[in-house]
Amino acid sequence: MMMKGKKGIILGVANNKSIAYGIAKQCSEQGATVAFTYLNDSLKKRVEPIAKELSSESLVYPCDVSNEEEIKNLMISLKRDLGEIDFVVHSIAFSPKDGLTGRFSDIGKKSFGIAMDISVYSLIEVVRELKPIMSDNCSVLTLSYYGGVKYIPNYNLMGVAKAALEMTVKYLAEDLGEDGIRVNAISAGPIKTLAAAGIGEFKFMLNWNEKHSPLKKNVTTTQVGNSGMYLLSDLSGAVTGEIHYVDAGYNIMGMPAVKLDENGKQTIAYNGEK
Repeated sequence: MMMKGKKGIILGVANNKSIAYGIAKQCSEQGATVAFTYLNDSLKKRVEPIAKELSSESLVYPCDVSNEEEIKNLMISLKRDLGEIDFVVHSIAFSPKDGLTGRFSDIGKKSFGIAMDISVYSLIEVVRELKPIMSDNCSVLTLSYYGGVKYIPNYNLMGVAKAALEMTVKYLAEDLGEDGIRVNAISAGPIKTLAAAGIGEFKFMLNWNEKHSPLKKNVTTTQVGNSGMYLLSDLSGAVTGEIHYVDAGYNIMGMPAVKLDENGKQTIAYNGEK
């Protein structure tokens, strides 16, 4: 098994449909010991069954990343229960509602700060606080989205946050490289998760990605989980600072594919059909 003997923490699992769950499951199946965090009591009820499923009942900890003390306490708990850790998955993002609706220029300063703090700075803070217990070949992974590179309707403030997150990955990768710590991100295609529920017209995004990606399909949490497991394992031992796309190839497209109809006119191709 590719991750036998590895121990790590996954922050941000919401339920068994989340991308973080897909990563946790694939790591566990490859022999890793996986610990989990939860934001509040409501989410704790969702995380505990997942931890039990993956034989990690005793490795579930509270961690609100907006609370510096809880991140410090997480390090203490992990040191006590696991000693050293070999991987960290940061699957945390948040924007107040006004950051995802309306005109971008109307976003409030307070909302901007909250989104950047939770979605971006938390990665820096988590890495800094957990660094004393990271092994000398530890792998850190966070989750991004194509909306941090190109305009995506209704993504608004989260697009700016993801852009900042991707550059944070690169700067952390350089900074921590001398310590043997790798830092990467996965930019997954749209998946129907709890987090995605806050994005307007998400069903349209799913349909668009399916019709216009080279593979003509959407990705699954298992597929993203496999890629996450690779980036957390020794298989990717020379990979750091990368934004790894798992989106059925959608990110390479500059415009929708076209074909000629029976009259010689161009039409947009949908799964090989008009």
